[in-house]
Amino acid sequence: MRRIAIGDIHGCAKALRGLIDAIDPKPQDQLIFLGDYIDRGPDSRDVVDQVIALRDRCNVVALRGNHEIMLMGVVIGGLDDRVWLDNGGQSTVASYGGSTEKIPAEHLSFFQQLSPFYETPTEIFAHANYVHDLAMHAQTDMTLFWTHLPSPLPEPHQSGKRVIVGHTPQPENRILDAGHLVCIDTYCFGGGCLTALDIGSGDVVQTNRHGHLCRPPLISAAHQALKLGKNITEFCRKRFAGKGPSAAPARKLEC
Repeated sequence: MRRIAIGDIHGCAKALRGLIDAIDPKPQDQLIFLGDYIDRGPDSRDVVDQVIALRDRCNVVALRGNHEIMLMGVVIGGLDDRVWLDNGGQSTVASYGGSTEKIPAEHLSFFQQLSPFYETPTEIFAHANYVHDLAMHAQTDMTLFWTHLPSPLPEPHQSGKRVIVGHTPQPENRILDAGHLVCIDTYCFGGGCLTALDIGSGDVVQTNRHGHLCRPPLISAAHQALKLGKNITEFCRKRFAGKGPSAAPARKLEC
């Protein structure tokens, strides 16, 4: 079984379709969507259709994002729509034929049933953020759905579990990997890519808003530099260790 997290889609239906084609999920696989299916991108309705349809193909866990909260606040709660429309809601309304009254009942049910977070024995999945010394059920809505990651980053969660989030856009298609915290919102609607992260293997698949595969991302530059350094050191040991009487012992060799 693969467990794969997918970042903020924001109406980029072609990106999602290309991503799913590349992943090719099987019935035993689990796809965890981190929220923000709608707004800003060109086809929010198609994105929701795709996620709903995926339930017949594999195990789907769909989390709530702040943009779904805004939509439901307007459609169900009767709130003023100006804040939502000014933050990408206009594109969502257009995708539903110009009126929120045309949103299908199946889609409204989908929005209502979204989960606030999801936990496994080793990971926590949430849309935006967390407070490290609070259990997930004790987190506030402001933290879970609205608060961007600060600098410095939150400390490891008290559970010891790795936390996977979206919401805070990362530049240049780079995944933020701090070890205890991973952010996979890579700004698809703004010219970046939509990211899928295989939790078990660490493999990453990314597609741009046109649905084309992106070049491999730069995941945690510090980790990559460390890996490169180890590779160079190992090469030097194999290449130069024991070359002549004056050669330094392999364990002391530095490159």
